[in-house]
Amino acid sequence: MGALREKILESIVRKSALKQQIFDNTFATFNDLKETLFEMASEIDDELDGKLDRRVRIEYRDRGKFEAQLQVASDILLFQMHTDVFEFDANHIIWQNSYVQSDRQNSYTGVINIYNFLSDSLKYNRNADEGYLIGRIFINRDKCFWVEGKRQTLVRPMAFGTRKIDRESLISIVETAINYALNFDLLMPPYEENIRVTVDQFNSKLDNSKFTTGKRLSYDFSIDDI
Repeated sequence: MGALREKILESIVRKSALKQQIFDNTFATFNDLKETLFEMASEIDDELDGKLDRRVRIEYRDRGKFEAQLQVASDILLFQMHTDVFEFDANHIIWQNSYVQSDRQNSYTGVINIYNFLSDSLKYNRNADEGYLIGRIFINRDKCFWVEGKRQTLVRPMAFGTRKIDRESLISIVETAINYALNFDLLMPPYEENIRVTVDQFNSKLDNSKFTTGKRLSYDFSIDDI
């Protein structure tokens, strides 16, 4: 067996084992997240009992193996676990982290994405409506994590390696996402954006699904505050 073949086999064994461990950690965390979302939805619903119209829903929904949904009033947070394992580009700040510098394998992570949609977008099947990525949780082989997103400051890239993901962390991340979504209001798009409409837009879809709705249509949705 040649040296190159041996190197290929070694790489397959090493990387496949590493990525499987990261996948397992991310999947276990995602299942913990589902339980946390279920418990939080029940707790928030109880705390709001008698304080608001019962048509306002606080509801958790399991959308399958790699997706979960939390509805809070007119907002929906969709949590989605990506099944692949990622590494960061050469210019990413993560490479300045001492934990990553000590062992490059620490930089490989799984990811759980957090999206914000309007609840009516899903309720009325408005397929053209837009949602927004408002957070991402990165988890590595040691179950260490860091999080980025709107107002997410729990563990930033330079603190990666100092804390392992747990229920307390998940609660903090979810509460931050909920708070951001509730204060990320739907803005009326500029008048000029709706000057012209077609007959088809009115007649072919009675549910208005061809009219795109999103919280920041025609406005900048900046990552400056991530």
